[in-house]
Amino acid sequence: MKFAERMNHLGTETAFEVLARARALEAKGKDIVHLEIGEPDFDTPRNIVQAAQTAMDKGFTHYGPSAGMPEARSAIAEYVSRTRDVSIDPQQVVITPGAKPIIFFTALALLDPGDEVIYPDPGFPIYESMAEYIGATRVPLPLTEKNNFAFDPDQLESLITKRTRLVIINSPHNPTGAVLPKETIARLAELAVKHDFYVLSDEIYSRIIYDGQNYTPYAYPGMPERTIILDGYSKTYAMTGWRLGYGIFPLEMAAKVAKLQTNSTSCTCSFTQIAGVEALRGPQDSVDAMVKEFRARRDLVVDGLNKIPNFRCHRPAGAFYVFPNIAQTGKTSKQMENYLMEEAGVAVLAGTSFGPQGEGFIRLSYANSQANLKKAIERIAAAS
Repeated sequence: MKFAERMNHLGTETAFEVLARARALEAKGKDIVHLEIGEPDFDTPRNIVQAAQTAMDKGFTHYGPSAGMPEARSAIAEYVSRTRDVSIDPQQVVITPGAKPIIFFTALALLDPGDEVIYPDPGFPIYESMAEYIGATRVPLPLTEKNNFAFDPDQLESLITKRTRLVIINSPHNPTGAVLPKETIARLAELAVKHDFYVLSDEIYSRIIYDGQNYTPYAYPGMPERTIILDGYSKTYAMTGWRLGYGIFPLEMAAKVAKLQTNSTSCTCSFTQIAGVEALRGPQDSVDAMVKEFRARRDLVVDGLNKIPNFRCHRPAGAFYVFPNIAQTGKTSKQMENYLMEEAGVAVLAGTSFGPQGEGFIRLSYANSQANLKKAIERIAAAS
């Protein structure tokens, strides 16, 4: 078949490719510990499931408004206002089937070919993929271990040109688990106002923080009109399969993004939005318990990896990933990914799955039981 040329510019998420390889080995009888997929291993809280069931029984199985149901938009506006100490109008909210469309819709709404997009490297690969697909110029912003995987504001400023249209940040960060310091966010806000660019702030892990707190650029002077907040339910409420996310946009942009949704998915599933209202307004005990367990797992994995010769692992402040440095092993990131899969029975991701700056690192998700995490560390140690 002959495909449109733009299809050559779409990237992928390596995690799903590695998962497929791991499943194939399992089908042949090999035992694999899965540390490749960024998905909470907890069940969706029962009150949220029951809210969806009740909504279906009440007939919430039809089309809804493209931007989202009014009650759901109001619940999100209240939640974001409360958790970020900002003021959000429900009309700024667009609810989407998963949070990933917010990246795509932002790129479609803001970027013309040749516009420049600055994004973290290493970082979630869809940032780069969407920029390239739109025809924008990709400008990676290096994140280094010596800086605790936070970007250097001076280096960011050096990358800004008259063509800079969008800067993407992610805190807490995938794949490193880093949380951006307050002073870094403040400097970003100053640069955005000075150079008149937009900021897409990916805050999907905003509730999964162990040390410090999350800061949003939206809260700074001049930023509400140039900040897009991306968030959703997948990580915080273990709702990955529900496909429920949202963006907070400048008011004029929200209407444009709603039109993009009309032309693509029409709307987001109604009964999942009702479940989302319960998630935000209902008990938060499950979130607190999950974060407490993730903290214990983080410490288990970091302490275990740092005992393995030639491994060096920074202790992340958020999310549920570690990003150990394996450069001293003599293997490249991809070689280590393949070696651990085949020799140790542990599925991890090469750091280069998240950009060239990821060379010399691998990513492990600790969204797995402590028993399996201990098994993984023992296998990695034995294979090293």
